[in-house]
Amino acid sequence: MKSLTEYLWFETQAKRELVRVTDTVAQLVKKSGVKEGMVLVSAMHITAGVFVNDNEPGLWDDIWDWLAHLCPEKDYRHHRTGEDNGDAHLKSLLLHHQVVVPITAGKLDLGPWQQVFYAEFDGQRRKRVVVKVLGD
Repeated sequence: MKSLTEYLWFETQAKRELVRVTDTVAQLVKKSGVKEGMVLVSAMHITAGVFVNDNEPGLWDDIWDWLAHLCPEKDYRHHRTGEDNGDAHLKSLLLHHQVVVPITAGKLDLGPWQQVFYAEFDGQRRKRVVVKVLGD
């Protein structure tokens, strides 16, 4: 079995930002030499997420609106610790912190419109994502 572990670093300009990482993940799969297997893409922070969906700006706006509706910026009990990012923690739970994508014939095996995204909910500071490729 082959494996490759790499870290992607992000420091977004905005507090909330969406970053398409599909091409970077695909390059790491190629670098690994894995032809059949899986790649894990996982945010290593509890106020960020990783998900698979369509690369369409209208949908991104819908996702942000949906998250703001379900997890508005307000005074959460978490803020009693001195933090002010309670909504970011909840948004991360909704979109999840990781995805596993199959690798077939040495390439990401995504559907026709599927892309991999890093979602930042409490940015403007350095954060990382681990990409772990496993297979033969």
